[in-house]
Amino acid sequence: MNVRRVRVGCEFVYQSAVDTPAVLQIEPRGTGPVSVIARSWSLEPQLTVRGYVDLYDNPCTRLVLPAGRCTVRYEATALVPDATEDTAGNAPQLLPDELPDDVLIFTLPSRFCLPDMLGDEAWSRFGALPADHTRVQAICDYVNGHLTFGYGTSDARSTAADVNASGFGVCRDFTHLAISFCRALNIPARYVFGYLPDLDVPPDPAPMDFAAWMEVWLGDRWWTFDPRNNRPRKGRVLIGRGRDASDVAMVTTFGAPALESMTVTAAEDPEPGR
Repeated sequence: MNVRRVRVGCEFVYQSAVDTPAVLQIEPRGTGPVSVIARSWSLEPQLTVRGYVDLYDNPCTRLVLPAGRCTVRYEATALVPDATEDTAGNAPQLLPDELPDDVLIFTLPSRFCLPDMLGDEAWSRFGALPADHTRVQAICDYVNGHLTFGYGTSDARSTAADVNASGFGVCRDFTHLAISFCRALNIPARYVFGYLPDLDVPPDPAPMDFAAWMEVWLGDRWWTFDPRNNRPRKGRVLIGRGRDASDVAMVTTFGAPALESMTVTAAEDPEPGR
């Protein structure tokens, strides 16, 4: 398979009144068709960091942000397939008693995904559709058309029910709403977060940001669906998976440091030898 080289990473600048413990989830998992061939950290001032793997097998990094100004930079180079992700074809939805044990948790309500609150709407809109990929794609089509993307239209407390009512959100909100509709129909769906460069698509004029999409269990495996972009894409570099965004927060701080700036990089590397 042909591959392409992409550079991904981010920078956070914090101002803190006191030393503040933090957990970062910004490193690619480097599994499946994506391989990470180089990675580096840059910390100002120099800090001690250590890694661990959470209960979803996501790589995490622990550190203490010192009092004062602190800059955390991470950069990685990855090789990604020069092809879009597989599509689900005719993969069927399974009955709940046919699902693997470790998949069942992704049919349940979570902090931001509320199938219990959106169940009536889910069944009225999608219940009569074939119980296979057709139903999931119809959910993505609806969410993509129903929500208008806009920064500042939701916040860190907005649930799927909130954005369904308002009609506005960012990529995590598109994903939370689609996951909620899937789970309401007993379709396992999990939240995925990572880097998504603009490979072979018109460049987005907005500043690069982290991306969110979902994986849905149909047949005997997980399949990628993207309610925000609503099309197969090249170059997805996965960071983490979980029940919703609360499981894969890019930064969790045990305190209240002020975030001065955040920059995200995800682009094809134009000079592979550099």
